[in-house]
Amino acid sequence: MKVSVGQFRPGGDAPANLAVMRELAADAGADGSELIVFPEESMFAIGKVEGPLQEAVQANWTSFVQQLSFIAAEHSIAIVAGGYEPSGEERPFNTLVLIDATGRIVDTYRKLHLYDAFSYSESANIKPGDGGIKVAQLGDVRVGLMTCYDVRFPEQARALADAGADLICVPASWFKGEHKIEHWETLLKARAIENTLWVAAAGTSSSHTIGHSAIIDPMGVPQVHLEDEERGVVTTDVTRRRVDDVREFLPVLRNRRFARNDTIVDSH
Repeated sequence: MKVSVGQFRPGGDAPANLAVMRELAADAGADGSELIVFPEESMFAIGKVEGPLQEAVQANWTSFVQQLSFIAAEHSIAIVAGGYEPSGEERPFNTLVLIDATGRIVDTYRKLHLYDAFSYSESANIKPGDGGIKVAQLGDVRVGLMTCYDVRFPEQARALADAGADLICVPASWFKGEHKIEHWETLLKARAIENTLWVAAAGTSSSHTIGHSAIIDPMGVPQVHLEDEERGVVTTDVTRRRVDDVREFLPVLRNRRFARNDTIVDSH
């Protein structure tokens, strides 16, 4: 399956962001891509929204998902993208939506690990996810979903691998800062290597985020990547065959001594 990552700079206006996503999806579709992964905050960037966040979320979430469905069907390409979903409370969920190439909503994933780190508090405005991990079949590839800060938690990626994921999609809005590009690139490679699967990561390219979108193979080798370009799409072939081949000569999932619910016991 040909997979693309689309990188751009979301503003505070959802329709304007959708217009950019439509262009990027058209570019990916023209290249034969069957799935495009867009960043976290594709619906809008919280810091650029005018007025109360809750009102903006209520006004835009449903139409955002509907328009993504139209884009997917128009260009016959599946889409993963991030937005903000009403939770029934003041704080919305930070949610990914997976839509297939016919425009059907396949699944949604609510971000589990909120970015309460580096003097930032995402949980002040966002409610943590309550739906667990998500893996869905898309063509002949099983797709797992993570969002940005989730990538720092290897147990989540391992849980996705245990659930059968061949590819983990990681939409992100990764903040700039000392060592942050190194952390991002290292963590993406590590999640691919330790689980012997593909990782497709799409980042926002704003004044405070790094961009650096990439698709990484099960040996941790970037197949395509972007740097800090304001807008771009890159595409490569993502295959189950590559996963099977790597797991044949690097069977770490079979070799491990601790299963999902095992704990280390100190016998001394």
